[in-house]
Amino acid sequence: MKHKVAIVTGESSGIGRCTAVALREAGCTVYGFSRRQIPLDGVMHMDVDVTREESIASALDEVMKAEGRVDILVNCAGNGIAGAVEFTQQKDAKAQFEVNFFGMVNMNKAVLPILREQGSGRIVNISSVAAVAHIPFQTFYSASKAAVESYTCCLANEVRPFKITVVCVQPGDICTGFTEARRSSYEGDDVYGGRIARSVSGMEKDERNGMKPEVAGKYIAKTALRSHSRPICTLGLGYQFLSLLCKLLPCRLRNWIVGLLYAR
Repeated sequence: MKHKVAIVTGESSGIGRCTAVALREAGCTVYGFSRRQIPLDGVMHMDVDVTREESIASALDEVMKAEGRVDILVNCAGNGIAGAVEFTQQKDAKAQFEVNFFGMVNMNKAVLPILREQGSGRIVNISSVAAVAHIPFQTFYSASKAAVESYTCCLANEVRPFKITVVCVQPGDICTGFTEARRSSYEGDDVYGGRIARSVSGMEKDERNGMKPEVAGKYIAKTALRSHSRPICTLGLGYQFLSLLCKLLPCRLRNWIVGLLYAR
């Protein structure tokens, strides 16, 4: 078989961009699906909005005409909002899910018939440690990533007979432009005693001191190229321990600890 054909969403920046580079360096033919075109050597950009099914279908049709197959799909497209639940507009909360969750759903739904007919394929969905360490004032982001993980485990069982594997990668803090791009609202901070601003500031500090996106991209690419792995893979030993701890601790204790870190 020729080089594997990979599609990476959100390839214009951050983890998505580094994942696309790592897959290209591993010998894959890589297509980047994103709304912004920022040239990347060896990666074919396609203008795609993952929240629009017709946009995905059109781009996927072009990939199939050129390559005749898709072997790997990595869903990296995502964004973040922060603020108090009480003061978050419904349209903003829904928009968070439209990209982080339903954007992934749209991509997978479009690609699954191709993989099923081939009798092979690999889907990698990007979640976050925030899915298990539920971060206050980042509620809708955490909830969207928790939804990604539940969806991944369910889908993996549904498509296993077709030799399609589905895995979720759970990064922690990564130093990317995601931090500056996050839409943070401090509305109600006076009512909440300054806790919104303190929480967001703490998150941003952790992210700026976080893992380099190139390291994350290489890990995700390696995961995408494996034939088998755990349904949920956590990136980094420290975050693997944190993820395990969050699962083992009683919910009340876990939530109290997270509250000390991000809700004081």
